[in-house]
Amino acid sequence: MLVHSRGARWAVWAVFALLILPLFALPLLVVLGASFATHWSGVLPSGPTTANYRTVARGEALHALTTSLLTAAAASALALTVGTWAALAAAALGRAQRRVMDALFVLPVAVPSVVVGLSVLVAFSQPPLLLNGTRWIVILAHTVLVTAFAYQSVSAALARLDPAYEQAAASLGAGPAYVLWRIRLPLLLPSLTAAAGLCFALSMGELSATMMLYPPDWTPLPVLIHAATDRGALFTGSAVAVVLMAATLLVLFAVSRVRTRASYR
Repeated sequence: MLVHSRGARWAVWAVFALLILPLFALPLLVVLGASFATHWSGVLPSGPTTANYRTVARGEALHALTTSLLTAAAASALALTVGTWAALAAAALGRAQRRVMDALFVLPVAVPSVVVGLSVLVAFSQPPLLLNGTRWIVILAHTVLVTAFAYQSVSAALARLDPAYEQAAASLGAGPAYVLWRIRLPLLLPSLTAAAGLCFALSMGELSATMMLYPPDWTPLPVLIHAATDRGALFTGSAVAVVLMAATLLVLFAVSRVRTRASYR
């Protein structure tokens, strides 16, 4: 910690406990408590029960969880592929061209996600690319929304790479493809895994664009949470939200372990 005096450290921790924890941790704890409750007692949920999770364990919620996991995995893989390729291409461009590339990839996150959803819906509702009513339009929208984060993460990592490794490999006769696959990408692996985890988490929680696009047989978990709370099933919706948080955190933990191992290679 940058604060050296004991009094100042206590003050910082007090501010953290009074401001940061209530703003970030308390709402999540309330959702967790509501997932085990049957009614509200004052300002807190009460009536302990596991019935909400028994409801979640039925087919609809499990299908929605599988849908969210598959959508996030596919969108993350596509976003990481496109974002990495674009970042590598942009690194070889001039400053003005790189700024244009940055603007193009940042544009989808600079506008509300519902606008991206509408754009995808309009663009892919007519032949020859008729995706409306299929799962692929949801995956495409998620990919568009999260690719910017993969692109920015890889671009920042490329800017920090020491060019001496590539120069040494090239001086020993390594071609561009060999340098890319055996030098650059392995050095970028920690950043690639971090970008994949971020894209996955963002896709798992995406709602606005998804609400405009999802077909009845491809309902992600955030849509199910919205539907449950909209019809007044707040405690069931809280249980589904806890399942969503747990699934996302487990995947992020696995990605973090992969990133840690990649950092020590």
